Parts: sequence; structure tokens; C-alpha cells
Amino acid sequence: MLHCKQLKEQGIEFCWDCGVSDSCEIWAKHREMGKQYDSPKCYQTLEKDIAFAQEHRVREFEKTQKAREKLLRTMIDEFNEGRSKSYFCIAATVMNIDELEQAIKKARTDVKDVKDVEDVKEKAKIMHMILDEIAEEKGYLLKLRKR
Repeated sequence: MLHCKQLKEQGIEFCWDCGVSDSCEIWAKHREMGKQYDSPKCYQTLEKDIAFAQEHRVREFEKTQKAREKLLRTMIDEFNEGRSKSYFCIAATVMNIDELEQAIKKARTDVKDVKDVEDVKEKAKIMHMILDEIAEEKGYLLKLRKR
């Protein structure tokens, strides 16, 4: 079995580029853990992300990740009261891009409809309610899964 260092020397950047990734013991263990638990990073979409990268290649995957990053930055800049960063990060990982865009659009509208919403805590509350509503409807889990 080739080790990851040897594969990098052959120009393979990530496991989805490797011809033996399906039989790799290290990668299999990592993927199994990712199905059940999260670390500081949310792994709920790991299998879907791998399949997307294998089908569409890394450039397209990077493009979608950059779009998610932009939406995450918007949520943090406009709706983070200091305690929602991780929550928004998980939402940006788990939800579809169009769902995130719609959530931000609705939150901005709802914030405008509330008088004197200068309080960032109230803005965060509005965004949380919108994201929670989508998550409940779609069956998303917007928290890290711990052991």
C-alpha cells in the first residue's frame, strides 16, 4: 500500500485523485468516522463532497467552496453577535448555496422590517430562526456531532 507522502510525490493532491482510495485503510477509517462524528470541522457532507470532486474535478469543487466562503463571510459580517460563527460555518457547509443565499436575503428583509434593529443580537436571532426553519424542513443538523 502506498502512503500519502508517496502519493503526493506522484502528483496526487487529495485522496479522491488516488486510484486506490476506495481500498485505502487510512482513508476508509477517516470516512467512517466522518459519517458519525465531527471534529472542529463539520464532516456531514464529506461523502457528497468527495463524490462531487471526483465527478466534477477539484476546480469546480473549489469554486463551490469559494461561494460558500463568501456566504459565510456575509453571515458573520452582518449577523454574528460574537457567538454564532461556528453555527454559521456549519450552515455554510451543510446547506445548499441557493438555500444560504435565500436565507441571507430573507434575513436582510426581516431585519429591515423590524424597527430599530441596530442590536446585533436581534439580527443574529433573526438569522438563526431562518436557518433553523430551513434545517428543520430539510433535515439538516446545524451543530457538530460529538462522541
